[in-house]
Amino acid sequence: MLKIILSIVSLLIIIGGITGYSYYKKIYFPNVKTSKSKTYLYIPTGANFNDLLQILSKDSLLLDVSSFEWLAEQKNYINHVKPGKYRISNNMNNNELINLLRSGNQEPVYLIILGFRTKEELAKRIGNNLEADSISIINLLNSESFANKYGFNNNNILTIIIPNTYEFFWNTSAEDFFSRMAKEYKNFWNNHRQQRASEAGMTQTEVSILASIVQQETNKTDEMPVIAGVYINRLHKGMRLQADPTVVFAVGDFTLQRVLKIHLETKSPYNTYLHDGLPPGPICIPWQKTIDAVLNYSKHKYLYFCAKEDFSEYHNFAKTSMEHKRNAEYYRQELNKRKIK
Repeated sequence: MLKIILSIVSLLIIIGGITGYSYYKKIYFPNVKTSKSKTYLYIPTGANFNDLLQILSKDSLLLDVSSFEWLAEQKNYINHVKPGKYRISNNMNNNELINLLRSGNQEPVYLIILGFRTKEELAKRIGNNLEADSISIINLLNSESFANKYGFNNNNILTIIIPNTYEFFWNTSAEDFFSRMAKEYKNFWNNHRQQRASEAGMTQTEVSILASIVQQETNKTDEMPVIAGVYINRLHKGMRLQADPTVVFAVGDFTLQRVLKIHLETKSPYNTYLHDGLPPGPICIPWQKTIDAVLNYSKHKYLYFCAKEDFSEYHNFAKTSMEHKRNAEYYRQELNKRKIK
C-alpha cells in the first residue's frame, strides 16, 4: 500500500514538474525573434488584441503565438491594448513583452521640423514619422475654421510652426500635433519678442512671413538683419518688396536659379512684384534665428540689394536705384558668363 502511495506521489510530482516547466517555458523562455539591432512594434490607435496578433504574425516576431496569447489572457492584457511605438529586443520572453506593451512605455519619436516650403512637405514629414497621416494634416492646414481656432487663416497657418527638434509619441493625432505646436509658438513668442515686433510695426505673423522671405534670400546669418532692414524700409516707404523668392514660390519651381521677366508676371498673391506689402502667408517655415534676425533688424537707409557677382552668397546693398542697377548689371554679367539661364 505504501509503495502505491509513494508511486502516486512520485507520479504527481513528475506531472507537476512537467506542468510547472511547461508554464515556466511559456512565461520566461525567449519568444521574440528578430535579426535587427532595433526593432519597433507599431500598434495603431483603436487596435484590439486580435489586431496585435495579426501585426505580430505578419512580421513573424513570435516563435510561439499560442504561448503569448495564453499569458496575455492570464495577465488580462487582451483587454488593455495600448497604441504606440514600442522597441522590442531579440530573445525577449512573453512576460517581458507583455509587461512592456501593457505599461504603455513607448519609444519616443524625435521629429525634426526644419526647412519646409509648403504644407505638403510638412505633412509628408509628419506622416512619415507619426501615426497622423499626411492627408489628415493637410485637411487641418486647409481648414479655415481650424486655423481660426488658433488665430490664423489657412494662408498663414504655417507660421504657427516654430522649427526645432520635438519629441512626440508615435500615436500623436493631427489635432494633438497642432495643439503642441500652438504651445511651442506661445512659448517662443515671449513678451520680449512681442515687444520687438510691436516696435517694428508688425504683428507676430507678419514677422514670420517676412522672416520666410529673408531666409530664402540668404543663408548667411550675419546678413539676415541687414536684408530684413531693407524690406522693412521698403514697407515703411510704401514700396513693393519685389522679392525674387516670392516669385519662385508663386511659380512653384524651387529649382529655379534665375528669375526672368516672364516669371515676374506670374499672377499670384505671393508675387511681391505685382502686389503691395507682404504676401498672404509664409513662403517657407522660417528658422528661429531668422525670426530673431527680423526682430533685431539693422537700422540703415538701404532700399535695394543684389547678389554679389563673386557668388559668395553675400549681397551688395544700395540706397539708390542707380546704384542698385549697377550692382545688378555686374551680377547679370556674371550669370551670363557662367551660362546660368
